[in-house]
Amino acid sequence: MNTATARTAGLRGPTTRDPAWLGRVFWTGAALVLLWPLFVATEFRPWILFEASNLKVTGQFLASFLPPAHSAEFLAMVARETWRTVAIATAGLTLALGLALPLTLLSTRVLSVSALSGRMARGPFWLRQALRWLLIVLRSVPELVWALVFVRVVGLGPTAGVLAIALTYGGMLGKVYGEILESGETHVTETLLRNGSSRLQAFFYGLLPQNAGELTSYTVYRWECAIRSSVVLGFVGAGGLGQQMDNSMKMFHGGEVLTLLAVFVALVALADHVSAQLRKALA
Repeated sequence: MNTATARTAGLRGPTTRDPAWLGRVFWTGAALVLLWPLFVATEFRPWILFEASNLKVTGQFLASFLPPAHSAEFLAMVARETWRTVAIATAGLTLALGLALPLTLLSTRVLSVSALSGRMARGPFWLRQALRWLLIVLRSVPELVWALVFVRVVGLGPTAGVLAIALTYGGMLGKVYGEILESGETHVTETLLRNGSSRLQAFFYGLLPQNAGELTSYTVYRWECAIRSSVVLGFVGAGGLGQQMDNSMKMFHGGEVLTLLAVFVALVALADHVSAQLRKALA
């Protein structure tokens, strides 16, 4: 092998040094420096979980869950509350759609006739800004806070959970729907508006056909999230599995808590499976 061939083979051979290692080390160190004050502020000390006294308490707590409650009366109650949990999530999301859809249509720039000239008129511009701020307010307040408010207004029960999900998810859906509609191709919609179509006609024949899959996929995903939220809302008296779990924990009935947790996990898994199948069908 001559000298030129040896040099070529050396250039083509595998390198033992990662050319990007210095950048990775730098950004890893920078991330640690930025995260360390956050861990200090939150008093994040996971090692205390493994102290002898804490391990003993944890073991006693987990042992109280066994055996799981399985009496016929209790399981019948769990079945009723499971159905109520799904009903809360579905009814809340339905009301959220009724709130989000008109707000989305009114706040979407691409459906503005005055914006076809390049600059939206002052009146429509400020109307859209006000509606977008309304969506920000709705989704900024967590559904748990809304539930606490409505429990005091309408009393304990599923109504508070339905209204809480409707308001928070209405803001979320309206915001994401608007982003989906404005990020897609708008040429067909603008052409329809320029030729005298109404805003609803431009939406149904221009925007909706090309964005229907993504809009439906996100809606189904939000329904899955609403099921999880409806369980959490039960802890503040909004009904469903969460309220029963809260009652069992207060009474130190660990077996009932374990059964309710198992049903909750199965319910979320089923919702995840259904939503995945629907998204796959719409893809």
